[in-house]
Amino acid sequence: MKPEARLYQLVKKQFSNIIWTRLENSIVAGVPDLLGYNKKGYFFTLELKVTKRNSVRFSPHQIAFHKLHPKNSFILVQSLAPRCLKLYEGSQILELVACGLKLDACGFGDSPKNFRCLGLEACRLRLEAVGPLSNAEALSLA
Repeated sequence: MKPEARLYQLVKKQFSNIIWTRLENSIVAGVPDLLGYNKKGYFFTLELKVTKRNSVRFSPHQIAFHKLHPKNSFILVQSLAPRCLKLYEGSQILELVACGLKLDACGFGDSPKNFRCLGLEACRLRLEAVGPLSNAEALSLA
């Protein structure tokens, strides 16, 4: 099983309060791996990435998707060395490309003990909190 497939299995198991749809899309390049639907009734996307380095690789299409859809899009990065799990908002994609895993994340777990617990819990809580845009956010998208 590929590393991203293993990460998907972990997400599906640990984020059970969220309904997941795997988007296997070979027609529209750059579409994230998962569509999530939380108990508040909101959809969001989640791109899964696994890396052995500080850097995270994205295709130009993935970058474009997150630039065009900055709200309710997320990137979950599993680093294998050092072992950590970080959740980023889609709006951070250019900073993530430039800074790699040095960039502050909105959900984070960095020790082997916390890797599957605290990191996933922080990420789960953030994704479950996805909700309506504020008036200022809605106006900025118009």
